[in-house]
Amino acid sequence: MTYRESIDWLFSTQMFGIKLGLEGPKRLLKEYLAYPAHGVKVIHVAGTNGKGSTCAMIDAVARSGGNRTGLFTSPHLIDYRERVRVSGEEIPEEDCAAMLTELRAISEGLDPHPTFFEISLALAMRWFRERECEIIILETGMGGRLDATTAVPADVCAITPIGLDHTQWLGETVELIAAEKAGIFVEGKPAISAPQEAAVRKVLEKEANQRRTPLAFVEAPLAGYQVALPGAHQRWNAALALECLYAAEVRLDYEVVLHGLSTVCWPGRFERFSFQDREIVLDGAHNPQGAAVLAETWRGEFRDQKATLIFSAVAAKDIAGILAEVAPLAEVIHLCPVDTPRALPAEELASYLPAGAPLPVLHPSFDSAYQAALAGKGPLLVAGSLFLVGEARARLAGGVFQPCTQ
Repeated sequence: MTYRESIDWLFSTQMFGIKLGLEGPKRLLKEYLAYPAHGVKVIHVAGTNGKGSTCAMIDAVARSGGNRTGLFTSPHLIDYRERVRVSGEEIPEEDCAAMLTELRAISEGLDPHPTFFEISLALAMRWFRERECEIIILETGMGGRLDATTAVPADVCAITPIGLDHTQWLGETVELIAAEKAGIFVEGKPAISAPQEAAVRKVLEKEANQRRTPLAFVEAPLAGYQVALPGAHQRWNAALALECLYAAEVRLDYEVVLHGLSTVCWPGRFERFSFQDREIVLDGAHNPQGAAVLAETWRGEFRDQKATLIFSAVAAKDIAGILAEVAPLAEVIHLCPVDTPRALPAEELASYLPAGAPLPVLHPSFDSAYQAALAGKGPLLVAGSLFLVGEARARLAGGVFQPCTQ
């Protein structure tokens, strides 16, 4: 298959939905010879917010120290190949197409058919093996206990801040969600957690005790280093990233850490652009906790300056909770649907705005909202769904937006 044909096939496998469980991914990893080679260190990261940033920091610092890294994250913002990187470089189109062609042949002989995420994980792990990666960083897709990434044996597990999200899959309380996230713990292997609210911490401690997993909590944000990602929360993520590398026995020194953290990049999370004399900020704050962090970071960077806001979200999210944090930042609000079957129309999004919010301008598409927002003044904030951020980033950074539901 060509790259385009292979991506069309892969995206068609989304019809098989999300299947939480380890039997399928274990089978596919075995069939495709995609388990990591002996001696390769695997760092597995779960949580609700900050997973991607933490993974990016682990990757950047490890590379700074001369290690060959494999980084698997999801979702992508623009191009599918963002999910699979070796030492910072996306998998080339021709290799991606060749491997998906192989995976298609294997998948069609398996019952049940592997899911989109299982295929993506197998592709990534085989690519990391072929490229002889020394350290592999895996971001969970959702949850932890039954997430496909948990099929890969981990040497270090990390838990970022936990809050309510994906409640239809993981449970209606933070305690239930924490138990699912703690499902990545491995007996005898170290686990490091960001600070958690008391109820979550108690669950993590119980799960670690039962699994005989040595568990430690980050006690303070990282100080003394420049961190390229803005926001006070990123210093906590940086501290977690470094603790993971220490636990994995990766050699670090001041210069290695300094270079890694000062050059780390994680698109779509308070990412800043300048366009037509306007400052544009993209942030995929798709739950209330992430939105609160966005609001704190905005006020730290822009003080009392109000934004022109473009916002969208998908079904099954706590949209009222997100807008309660984000709407007070805005002087003007533009609402639009995103390019996904789970999109909500602008009229429905408007019903979730808090009392006292500016009267929103409703649009049929992101393009319409973007053009209207550019006609305004002051900084422009594009926030909410990662689908929205992906569309905006494709417009600003170039590339063809590949919408995906997983």
